[in-house]
Amino acid sequence: MDRRRVLAIILLVIAIILIISVPVWLFTPLGANVLNGGPDDPPLTPLAYTPSPRPTPQAVLVPKGAPGPITATEAILMDADTGNILYEKNAYTPVPMASTTKIMTALIAIRAGKLDQMVTIGQDAVEETGGGVGSSAQLVKGDQIKLQDLLYGLMLPSGDDAAVAIADAIAGSPQNFVTIMNAEAQRLQLFQTRYYNVDGLEAVDNQGNIIPGVHYTTPYDLARLARYAMNIPLFAKVVQTKEYDLPSTSTHHAYTWKNINPLLSHFNGAIGIKTGWTPQAGGCLVAAARRNGHTLISVVLHATGPANTMDQDDQARAADTEILLNWGFRLPMQAP
Repeated sequence: MDRRRVLAIILLVIAIILIISVPVWLFTPLGANVLNGGPDDPPLTPLAYTPSPRPTPQAVLVPKGAPGPITATEAILMDADTGNILYEKNAYTPVPMASTTKIMTALIAIRAGKLDQMVTIGQDAVEETGGGVGSSAQLVKGDQIKLQDLLYGLMLPSGDDAAVAIADAIAGSPQNFVTIMNAEAQRLQLFQTRYYNVDGLEAVDNQGNIIPGVHYTTPYDLARLARYAMNIPLFAKVVQTKEYDLPSTSTHHAYTWKNINPLLSHFNGAIGIKTGWTPQAGGCLVAAARRNGHTLISVVLHATGPANTMDQDDQARAADTEILLNWGFRLPMQAP
């Protein structure tokens, strides 16, 4: 009982001390000096607070109606600003993609290579277009060209020889480079994309027969890959270049490479990115265009002309692309 009384008295004394001391700390100079650090110290000031600005809601394009008829059997139109799909036609069907393959080739070169490294043009690179089926940067065996310069030979004239030379320099062989391409496709979650070679030529066996189903992608995967690649400044710079002149040096001949993407010369707002054609894939074109600060990406695969020739397929892929892009830029904008 005595212990309880003693404890109660102690608690009562503590309570009385607190009751008396609180006003002293709050309302007397002594308390103010202690709280502010001393009589000679400057008074405490409130911390400045700047609220983070709220992001402005981004207006989005709203699909309305449909574009005109196109010849491509697979196609897609993406709003590159949001990733929204505005139009699709068999967009998730895996099909051959010809030289649009080189989007991934260039991407790997930029990510895995050193831009100032010298690439030696080997015999295998020169022979890659020897059959006349593919396209060429007209590279000369033995020339040594900086990787950054060779990117223009890869993407502007769509040089199959440049693709092989880059693969040799970075990975030791085109086969090793293809392994990297497929790994990067998985990293980017392009699960319906598979690469068999570095340039998009049709896969053939030792007898020259086409091997089906080993080199393919979808318009959806291609559009996503293009959107990713166009955010890399060097890639975007290369694919919108109309002509690239490389003067001769002590290590290589002079080269002039012209971009074979026809949209760059006449379509309002065109900024890239890659053409493609083989007999199996037909006319292929991945394109990006920007108008009024808004960017669209279109993909058309297996566009065909009346006679299904390369020239007619090239015209068909360009016409299909313009139909999709013009339709997309006319779509109404809506605030979210």
